[in-house]
Amino acid sequence: MSAGNLTATPSIARRSLRWRVVDIVVASVLAVALGVVFRVWEFGYEPLSALMALVLPGTQALFGGVWLLAGPVVAIVVRKPGAALYGEIVAASVEALFGTQWGWGTLEAGLVQGLGAELVLALFLYRVYRLPVVVLAGAAAGLALGINDSIIWYAGLDAGFKAVYIVSAVVSGAVIAGLGSWFLVRALAGTGVLSSFAAGREHSRRRTSAVA
Repeated sequence: MSAGNLTATPSIARRSLRWRVVDIVVASVLAVALGVVFRVWEFGYEPLSALMALVLPGTQALFGGVWLLAGPVVAIVVRKPGAALYGEIVAASVEALFGTQWGWGTLEAGLVQGLGAELVLALFLYRVYRLPVVVLAGAAAGLALGINDSIIWYAGLDAGFKAVYIVSAVVSGAVIAGLGSWFLVRALAGTGVLSSFAAGREHSRRRTSAVA
């Protein structure tokens, strides 16, 4: 295993894909925390998206990746089927409970976005969590966001806007949700709170190798 990758070792590859109680608890805590972040981010998104819309309509989706973080983060930590979907739905529910301009449509968005990331991880049989795969999962969540918003919120706008919006959403998903979740989980692993998870054990092995 390279020092820069959160990847599965042979022992981890044989692990059970059944959820443990600790998986549910930690996934819920992470998702709730990110749900609060989702709600707070609405205040930052509004001025930034308005500015980008003036520069090039559709590029406001470049800032949508923050709302995609829950899926990849929970998936990297828990590494079980449904983790990305669970993370997004719980985070979206928390955001909706706080009150949001999109109302309970936030849950529909969370479902679609979570499925986007989930499909990529399923293609790798929930065994591979290297950086390229996580970035791809983030990009897929971004694609889901872009298409979903284009249909529900921007149905009346032209194809050019929708194309820019979808591409921007994919880029945002790859960079913010994919790469961002990767570094966020590495930071959490560094605190020791993920010692019961593969991400935490991998961090310990990297640190041991570095010392050796």
